[in-house]
Amino acid sequence: MSAQSKVSTYLGVGQLALLTLVVVASLRSLPAMAIYGLGSVTLYIIPAVLFLIPTALVAAELATGWKGGVYVWVREAFGNRWGFLAVWLQWIQNVVWYPTQIAFIAAALAFTFLDPSLSGSGLFTAIVILVLYWGSTLVTLRGGNLFAKLGSWGGILGTLLPAVLLIVFGFIWLGSGRESNVSLEPSAIIPPFTGIASIVLIVSNVLAYAGMEVNAVHVNQLKDPGRGYPRSVFLAAVLILLVFILPTLAISIAVPEKQLGLTNGIMLAFQAYFDQWGLGWATAVVSALIAAGALASVVTWIAGPSKGLLAAAETGLLPPVLQKRNKAGVQSGILMLQGTLVTLLAAIFVIVPNVSAAFVALVDMAAALYLIMYMLMFAAAIVLRRKRPDVKRTYRVPALSIVAGVGFVACLAAFVLAFVPPQGFTAFDPSAYPWIVALVIAVLGSPALIFYAFRRPGWDRTQGKDTS
Repeated sequence: MSAQSKVSTYLGVGQLALLTLVVVASLRSLPAMAIYGLGSVTLYIIPAVLFLIPTALVAAELATGWKGGVYVWVREAFGNRWGFLAVWLQWIQNVVWYPTQIAFIAAALAFTFLDPSLSGSGLFTAIVILVLYWGSTLVTLRGGNLFAKLGSWGGILGTLLPAVLLIVFGFIWLGSGRESNVSLEPSAIIPPFTGIASIVLIVSNVLAYAGMEVNAVHVNQLKDPGRGYPRSVFLAAVLILLVFILPTLAISIAVPEKQLGLTNGIMLAFQAYFDQWGLGWATAVVSALIAAGALASVVTWIAGPSKGLLAAAETGLLPPVLQKRNKAGVQSGILMLQGTLVTLLAAIFVIVPNVSAAFVALVDMAAALYLIMYMLMFAAAIVLRRKRPDVKRTYRVPALSIVAGVGFVACLAAFVLAFVPPQGFTAFDPSAYPWIVALVIAVLGSPALIFYAFRRPGWDRTQGKDTS
């Protein structure tokens, strides 16, 4: 590549920060924190400092040293078995994430076209999950990148615009003298502590920040990665916090805590604001935008993580049936397995009567799986700095052992909290909750180790040798 062509690909610090904002920011997790009111500020900042920033910095060093994502990073540090486990967990976490995201869409659709009360129906939620997921999968199987092109616009119109509207409406609400449903006294910034279960939802905040590693691949497009990337990370972190914190407060101001649902809390907030101003019809419009934005994120991500798993699979780590591609070159074998798992997970919304409880359970499952992957990533960064100091990295994290160590400990703490039932969780016996989470982790995570143990030379389509 010529020097001129390299210059043409440069990204500014602000541009990379905005790209990161679009990838990470999601309105889905806001209602879970709105119940804490002003205390949500603390619950957002803690995981941002302990997880979001370390993740972005460590991923940048790894991405500038080794191409191939988490599979290659962990493989180079610990061997092929653990690299495959890492990419499997990254993929399976997204499988669990799809139902939670589409459950959010179902609530928005209920407010847009149907009866808002349907947002609390498990059967309605499950049906929407199946229809939208399989419809999106069929489109993905046809190949092409139409939805990838629409992903950015979906993020802007379905995430950033509603977030800005909530912020504006919150200020107007307070400025006009209306009463807030939560205390805005400075002392309220410390969330109430009534036992460890009262802060377990912070796990969903860690998951809300997941994805900071995605844009680390663009670090070499900065003119001065050593200086520019940390600035971009901190700018992105500030923007992400603003998009999370201010709309969350706007929701808690307008919606009483007892009415807040984890899937419909945002729509209830818009309904409260618009009804006050005689613009009830506008709730459906904004709900439609939110649904479109969330759906854009789903269809954009359906093919993405499975491509990473396919790359590892074709080295002989998954049987041929899961390496299968269709005529369009799309990984149909993995997508069929992915769809089957999503269908089974959608049944949770029917089995568990309370939609919000099912939503929390799925989020905790996804968090636990993803956190294992992140712990492997942080550990790999420390090992590779010592094991492979000769590999050139365009960006190197200052005090890597401390930064990665903080990220690892934060992930470990969040992982432990994932086994504690959230405060008020009544879907089933709280004493069974940790066992169910452990069972889910074992059932969804162990196949990677089983496939690895029973792999056969004939599975390797690259005709290369095993790298373990």
